[in-house]
Amino acid sequence: MNPSLRRKLEALAERREELERLLADPAVINDAAQFRRLSREFSQLEPVATALAAEQRAREDLDAAQAMRDDPEMRELADDEIDVATQRLAQLETELLSHLIPRDPRDDGDLYLEVRAGTGGDEAAIFAGDLFRMYSRYAERQGWRIEVESANPGEHGGFKEVIARVEGQGAYSRLKFESGTHRVQRVPATESQGRIHTSAATVAIIPVEADEAPIEISAADLRVDTFRSSGAGGQHVNKTDSAIRITHIPSGLVVESQTERSQHANRDKAMKRLRAMLAEAQAAKAAAAQAETRKLQVGSGDRSQRIRTYNFPQGRITDHRVEGLTLYDLPNVMEGGLDALLDRLQQEHQADELARLTSGG
Repeated sequence: MNPSLRRKLEALAERREELERLLADPAVINDAAQFRRLSREFSQLEPVATALAAEQRAREDLDAAQAMRDDPEMRELADDEIDVATQRLAQLETELLSHLIPRDPRDDGDLYLEVRAGTGGDEAAIFAGDLFRMYSRYAERQGWRIEVESANPGEHGGFKEVIARVEGQGAYSRLKFESGTHRVQRVPATESQGRIHTSAATVAIIPVEADEAPIEISAADLRVDTFRSSGAGGQHVNKTDSAIRITHIPSGLVVESQTERSQHANRDKAMKRLRAMLAEAQAAKAAAAQAETRKLQVGSGDRSQRIRTYNFPQGRITDHRVEGLTLYDLPNVMEGGLDALLDRLQQEHQADELARLTSGG
């Protein structure tokens, strides 16, 4: 590890010690907001301190084993212990470096999930519905809350478009690599000749805007339209113009909300999603210079990139961004068993960031 990275780790360890003292200060304890913020920072730095302590023990074990080599009768045992300590130090160096990777402040937050039918007509809408069900099942497994904010059903099932809010600890960190075009190869239910068709749907994962940095929107930049809600909701939905459509004129972004009974509540939901979309557009612009070097294209805003193929006849799912990432577990994946895919994508992202960190990029 080069000296500058080592100094950064030592600075993190010193900051943790400072936080430990601050959290024992009565003035901090009596300030609930500050105590909560510092406690969160302390918990984030705890793994660094644990890894540094483990590294120190491994170095001591290595020194002891090397000293033991001077005794001819202990040399073979010493060599074994040197190998173990050396491997342990290499593992700990990788772990320590991972703590220097800049943390995305949005990772712990909630997200908007948008799934839209692409090429393929009715089959694309059915596939969009399958994808939404897959993510819904995964959210249920994680104990997250998922709420549909708007939906446009397909004529033969599924959705032409469905937008939902997903709330849960770490939701964005787990699903942020899902944005892009998802392709399906299968015999559609609407196909009478038994031929395999290729259809597509697009997925967008948009982080919910952080409370700390709200996006300011001028009322003059908005066009607000009302209309009657459609879908579930009883007789009420056809009686009042409670649904809201907001157009942000400078960007051309359009958001709708019709799930609440009141116009005010729908407007509030629509504005929250509009702010999130504008915040993501800002982040995408900031990341554009680096996006071409990043396989996973996080924050690039590129929804057209084909990221994954679901081949039903072979029970195969392939992620095209990572070489060799093919699973023959499609039925389980479609039931929400996404962890094997998501874990590999996060590992790939971490490896890319580590390579950039150690190369000084």
